[in-house]
Amino acid sequence: MRLTLALLLAAGAIQAAVPEIASSAEPPAGATKLLTPGVNYRIDEASASTAPWVNTNGSRILRNPNARFFYDAPGLSAAVAAAEAFEFSANAGIHTDAAGQAPLEAMIAFLRTLPSAAGMQPLVNIAFQDDGTPRAGEVMNLLVRRNLLFERVASPQPGLLDVKLGSSQFPNSLAANPDGMAHLIRQTLGDDKRLLRIYGSEVVIGRLEGDARRTLVHLLNYDGARRHVEGLRIRVLGHYSRARAWASGLDPVRLLDVSFTPEAAEFTLPELNIYALVELER
Repeated sequence: MRLTLALLLAAGAIQAAVPEIASSAEPPAGATKLLTPGVNYRIDEASASTAPWVNTNGSRILRNPNARFFYDAPGLSAAVAAAEAFEFSANAGIHTDAAGQAPLEAMIAFLRTLPSAAGMQPLVNIAFQDDGTPRAGEVMNLLVRRNLLFERVASPQPGLLDVKLGSSQFPNSLAANPDGMAHLIRQTLGDDKRLLRIYGSEVVIGRLEGDARRTLVHLLNYDGARRHVEGLRIRVLGHYSRARAWASGLDPVRLLDVSFTPEAAEFTLPELNIYALVELER
């Protein structure tokens, strides 16, 4: 299994019931602490509306794929942390409390039932040349939050939109504004070319992995510790002929309004608790 988790127990918590999950009271040596994944609802000053800000660690994990991480995630947020670590293939420890242990163990047990991604590669639209600066890190964070799929590269890659901050196409004058830069990248790519589009929620972050035969669609509701998402519509670019799904806390999972065309697969997930995986076959 690609997910490596150490369950870090709060004082007085019982030991882990899931086989092969190590239990300890301390974070892994040298591990980097991540944000507790979730959603903050903030008042947008321009529109006076409630604007969700997703606390995702996706870009930090993608930026350091071989690093060791740990979360401090109480209660149901521990299950969200486990799902995030799984989606982004992180080596992570999760510190939780007594309220979080059962949801965490249930999520880990669920993740172990999912189809293997062995031999698959991330599917992306964007080749992002990371210069290691904080501004590049913030741009990558916004790309993750907006479901603009990218990989970190050292040089341009065939078939992908090349993004290099400071280039004539993506100038430093705009890179100082990460939000504006993320908008420019999306505009340059064009929505019709995006491999993954998610409709109906601002708090669900997706990721794609695939090979010549299958594509796995990861869907994580970052507000899953508080509320479910209903009626989530997904569009995945490519020609597929079959779809099946698994979702934490929901069994069985029936996709609605499934449509396969030569251009894309579209379907609706009626309900998303915390995490779902959809397998598309060609």
